[in-house]
Amino acid sequence: MVKKTVTIELASGLEARPVAMLVQVASQYESNIYVEMESKRVNAKSIMGMMTLGLCAGEPITVTADGSDEEQAIAEIQKYLSNQE
Repeated sequence: MVKKTVTIELASGLEARPVAMLVQVASQYESNIYVEMESKRVNAKSIMGMMTLGLCAGEPITVTADGSDEEQAIAEIQKYLSNQE
């Protein structure tokens, strides 16, 4: 299992379209991927779950991945959230 704290650097935060893109990135991997903020933990492959977090630019989140491609999954999610596509 890999766990990493990532700061959201997307200008609009995670509104509908950026959340959909994040879910697409996460869904490419076999690993179980979760996003945590404060006491909330949601599946990164669930668009409805991700929308409930209401994440804004500059907020730190913890991304956890567990599975055969966990390292690559974390790296790609961090790359997307850091606005380095």
